[in-house]
Amino acid sequence: MIGILGGTFDPIHFGHLRPALDCLQALGLDEIRLVPLNVAVHRAPPVAPSAQRLAMLEAAIVGQPGFVADAREIERPGGSYTYDTLVSLRAELGRERPLCLLIGADAFAGFLDWHRPADILDLAHLVVMRRPGASDALDPALQAFCAGRIRDRAGDLAETPAGRILFQDVTQIDVSATRVRELIRQDLSPRWLLPDAVISIIAAEGLYR
Repeated sequence: MIGILGGTFDPIHFGHLRPALDCLQALGLDEIRLVPLNVAVHRAPPVAPSAQRLAMLEAAIVGQPGFVADAREIERPGGSYTYDTLVSLRAELGRERPLCLLIGADAFAGFLDWHRPADILDLAHLVVMRRPGASDALDPALQAFCAGRIRDRAGDLAETPAGRILFQDVTQIDVSATRVRELIRQDLSPRWLLPDAVISIIAAEGLYR
């Protein structure tokens, strides 16, 4: 199985990396593709240019087996839609290999507002990363959408290429890219919130000042 974790990664930090590693290990994934977006559709545009965000991602995952930086959204013009990215991955990997789209619990709460959510489930499983002990309560519309799709074992995802939903407990690290950028803007150290290799690129490129 292959995991996909998309995001602005502006910059990438331990709040992205540790939950991804939790999923890699808990689900027995062969790899996780980390996909920085190019053109934001439903959020503010990234602060750092795409080339620098990709460079920071690549530096952050050096030496971590199973983590792969995937530049397909940066290389594709126009808005960055998860559906288009999954179509591209399916063209590359075929229709039979299970794909697991990793998303946070907050993002999942708004999943029905995404571009072509039902078609996304036709292309991949959803793995909802949540803090341990979080409630399983869902909005009624989302609950109806999930009916018959929720599974409670990672092995259930390996049985079919797409279409199932799994809630996965992950380590919760209270850090955000907004907080990292604000610390740097104030000339304060963001160390221990993101990899030193990423901090070095930020300093060398003069990002977020």
